[in-house]
Amino acid sequence: MQTDTTATERILADRARYVAPGMSTPTLVVAHAEGARVTDPDGRSFIDFAGGIGCQNTGHRNAAIVEAIKEQADRYLHQCFMIGVYEPYVEVCRRLAELSPCGGGEQRSILVNSGAEAVENAVKIARWATGRSAVIAFDNAFHGRTLLAMTMTSKVKPYKAGFGPFAPEVYRAPSPYPYHGTSSDDSIAALEHLFKADVDPSTVACVVLEPVQGEGGFLAMPPDYPAKLQELCHKHGILWVSDEVQSGVGRTGTMWAIEQYPGVEPDMTVFGKSIGGGLPLAGVIGGAEVMDAVPPGGLGGTFGGNPLSCAAALAVLDIVTEPEFLAGARQLGETLRPRLDDLASKHPDIGEVRGLGSMLAFEFAERTPDRAKAIVDAAFERGLILLSCGLYGNVIRLLPPLNIAPDELDEGLAILEESLAA
Repeated sequence: MQTDTTATERILADRARYVAPGMSTPTLVVAHAEGARVTDPDGRSFIDFAGGIGCQNTGHRNAAIVEAIKEQADRYLHQCFMIGVYEPYVEVCRRLAELSPCGGGEQRSILVNSGAEAVENAVKIARWATGRSAVIAFDNAFHGRTLLAMTMTSKVKPYKAGFGPFAPEVYRAPSPYPYHGTSSDDSIAALEHLFKADVDPSTVACVVLEPVQGEGGFLAMPPDYPAKLQELCHKHGILWVSDEVQSGVGRTGTMWAIEQYPGVEPDMTVFGKSIGGGLPLAGVIGGAEVMDAVPPGGLGGTFGGNPLSCAAALAVLDIVTEPEFLAGARQLGETLRPRLDDLASKHPDIGEVRGLGSMLAFEFAERTPDRAKAIVDAAFERGLILLSCGLYGNVIRLLPPLNIAPDELDEGLAILEESLAA
């Protein structure tokens, strides 16, 4: 008997039957992706303003990245860097040393699979280098879903509820959030209070901060905050880790978001997402004094810095370091910001437009997820992939490819405007 079931419906039915429901998924099924477009198995096309959660700064299936992966696949697929050294891994670390925003003289890196793994390794390195155990994270932080990274993340549902007990020696302070009344000075004062009330600063190994908090709502740190945080860290001998998993690799118009804050140099920078061009790759970069502290064998992993991912990353770095590419990223932000400001002027329920460069979002004044979810759903029905974020789920974030074609950007923004009005 024939049925009218579409390919999308069949795959979603199989997903419900065979995939654990703890993996939250939408109704989007992907058959093909190119540039800023995603196509489903039934031929429906979508403009992608999500990029696999910020993993496609250079666009889907960028030709140079695909070719680099193919060339590497003809040589070897896996070695394990702890078993056999291979040049793509070393070359990625060399390129990162040239691009590092960190202080500390010569730069070293390790490569791993995911942002969460990178964050956990940064904490391991900081603990060994300082001989201290405590870690400070911030409100509105997202650092991953593994145990320590999940502990550091500042959102209960869906990330933490039911998964305790959590890792010990993690403390939290408010980060700046000017829209809701928390200034840079308020945050620093709260850290100083934390040192009096909850943790001796002489036992703190590191603070970990996203210069633009991603899942927390695209909260860019105020211009004066990183320098004040750095001063406080130096005062107490605390290492500062800049989490650039989502904000790095050109997303804000510079290679790293922290570069836009003059006079600061984190001790370590964590990166991931778009560095692999769509393949899993992340890592930690920092000054030699810190990175050399851990003895041989203290860091590693079977698949960290996989050769295919490293080949892709080298192509990504070639693209992103082209002045024209970063200039285009900055131009994208300059195009997006007034368009979003215009939308906010037409919709009073939008409380704030914010971000850094082309890492932009808008927050609805009402602290519920309902309005943002309705926008995401309405946009999907019209052919636009969007993501919400924020502690209350009331923020819409935009993550189009940095090299999106102007006509596709206009199409996506037109759908966004229609969805807001719907």
